[in-house]
Amino acid sequence: MNRRSSLFTFSLARCWGVVLKEFLQLKRDRLTFAMVIGIPVMMLILFGYAINMDPKHLKTMMIDADRSEFSRSFIMAMHNTAYFDFVGELNNEAEGEAALARGDVQFVVNIPSDFSRRLVRGERPVVLVIADATDPAAASNAIGAVTRLAESVAWKDLGGPLARLNGSPPLFDVQVHRRYNPEGITQYNIVPGLMGVILIMTMVMITGLAMTRERERGTMENLLATPVRPLEMLTGKIVPYIFIGLIQATIILLAAISLFNVPFVGGILELYVVLLIYIAAALTVGITISSLARNQLQGVQMTFFFFLPNVLLSGFMFPFYGMPKWAQVIAHVLPMTYFNRLVRGIMLKGNSWLDLWPNVWPLMLFTVILMGVALKFYRRTLD
Repeated sequence: MNRRSSLFTFSLARCWGVVLKEFLQLKRDRLTFAMVIGIPVMMLILFGYAINMDPKHLKTMMIDADRSEFSRSFIMAMHNTAYFDFVGELNNEAEGEAALARGDVQFVVNIPSDFSRRLVRGERPVVLVIADATDPAAASNAIGAVTRLAESVAWKDLGGPLARLNGSPPLFDVQVHRRYNPEGITQYNIVPGLMGVILIMTMVMITGLAMTRERERGTMENLLATPVRPLEMLTGKIVPYIFIGLIQATIILLAAISLFNVPFVGGILELYVVLLIYIAAALTVGITISSLARNQLQGVQMTFFFFLPNVLLSGFMFPFYGMPKWAQVIAHVLPMTYFNRLVRGIMLKGNSWLDLWPNVWPLMLFTVILMGVALKFYRRTLD
């Protein structure tokens, strides 16, 4: 009877002993404690400062064949909206199309050579604005701002005998050509990027648990006793998952084309080479995490800590150019930033290798550096 009653007796001292034990455990597991503090802080900073659904200061180039006071007024008016930053001048429309395809600029403004002559005659000339509309959210507000400029710009330049032109309708028209996604269909932008999200989540998670699983199962000692070298070990861990990643990518690609009608105007070879490089980059992240983590829980925590900024800063969910410069610098370290540009460039723009290379070599460099880090920490496990 006394023994049974003791089972239902709550002891504050015993409970406090368990509490102290848990605090001691947290103190020893510094990585878990850092994640508990670090993840909320990181999310607050990213959502509070980095995420912006109204991107401004978008890179723009111009083709000003008129070079008159009216064309200069229009360019200045665009700049004053804060949506456009003019970063250079082009010679013809072909150069503008190439700059848009490479992702060098978001907009190209084309002012014809007879713009001022037709304007003073009251013939309502047309200014052409070509926009990279692969991400509708990134371009929509800027497009709305530029189309309203015709109602006010150039009136201040009309004086004396030209004052008769002031009034309604607007002095000229602004025509916007949305390239690559003229209807502004969200799936065209989201579904290709979703390929990068799924691959980096699964590939990093799977390999992030590879080494820790060996240690927890007690099979790591057997591997260390074999003559397999560190590079051979890590490569052997990675290769099987490359094929799994390619199968995943193929399923997503087929669904994108058949279910969501996402256009595919590029080359299938270019896409699969890019996928191979990206999967390798994700797997090297996972194997590095696996070498650093002491157990599978830490591996999962570190995977999430890497996954979150990739999704938020890469341009997948939010416009890339809406983020402040410091966030863009961080994003340029993340592999998903480059993959989003590559996969959208291939599927929606039909980019060639010349257009793809500026985003391919950073992925390759990232993979090499991370493999070196993984080798360094793997050698430590040999000691």
